[in-house]
Amino acid sequence: MYFHTGTMVEQSRPELDFALKVDFSEILTNPILDIAARFWEDERYEAFRVCYRSMRIIDDLVDDRKATGSAISEMERKQYGRMIADWVDSIRRRRPSDDFQEKLIVTIERFRIPAWPWEKLALAMIYDLAQDGYPTFSAFLRYCEGAAVAPASVFMHLCGVIGENGVYGKPLFDSRKAARSLAIFSYLVHIVRDFQKDQKNNLNYFARDVSLRHGLTAASLREIAQTGEVSQSFRNLIVQYQGFAEYYRRKARTAIDRILPHLKARYQLSLEVIYSLYLQIFERINPQAGSFSTSELSPGSGEIQNRIDRTIATFQSV
Repeated sequence: MYFHTGTMVEQSRPELDFALKVDFSEILTNPILDIAARFWEDERYEAFRVCYRSMRIIDDLVDDRKATGSAISEMERKQYGRMIADWVDSIRRRRPSDDFQEKLIVTIERFRIPAWPWEKLALAMIYDLAQDGYPTFSAFLRYCEGAAVAPASVFMHLCGVIGENGVYGKPLFDSRKAARSLAIFSYLVHIVRDFQKDQKNNLNYFARDVSLRHGLTAASLREIAQTGEVSQSFRNLIVQYQGFAEYYRRKARTAIDRILPHLKARYQLSLEVIYSLYLQIFERINPQAGSFSTSELSPGSGEIQNRIDRTIATFQSV
């Protein structure tokens, strides 16, 4: 018996039979979390989709407004802040304002997902509206708790919930602690990969104190993104961010290895796929000679497929 997910064919192992059902050919451009969640049972995957969509609603609301490039007035900030706070309050109080929110609340209750990820995300988005970037790397890390760790914790929670006869119990580990390092590693990789695209959308995720240490301002970062002319100062900045990402990569690997024994094979594999696909992007970062364009740092569909195939082929359930 054989399985294949695209380009690689290997002798099948019974514990990986669930991988036979996954066709990645049409989803390779989807977010990495979505690709990884395809290994799950339909009910749990649908729970992920509902939760992820709910968080994108809040995130996109802020990003779309900032992408216009026009100044955000104090009155606007308050209006957006109230909208976000009311949306999250509806979830917390279990008082849905529309059909989708009703579906989200049912999902949260069924899978026993805590409310804090949405609360943390809301705080991060409100901060995003009030600030033009992050004054320090420490401020950026605090922002990550809502923008990156919160959604990753929901994913980790859904990996770990224990289902029996349609009833779900809490994970045997702290989802926030388990997700934190992997989320920050992934977010730092995103920042480098999407530098050009983000700058053109008036979004800057590089901390001001770190940038200034290399003689770079918000204006000079935008000019590099627009012209494609990469200065040595920017290369030095990327070296430092590469170091930050490597630090969190090592911590992420340790955290994943620690919780794998608490998960069934399909959830173990989903985490390995997330780690592997972000590592694939990380490995493309070349501070010495890279152009740092989004296209240069984004693997093609064939490369992603091959990486998934290799991850499955070398996977060993613990």
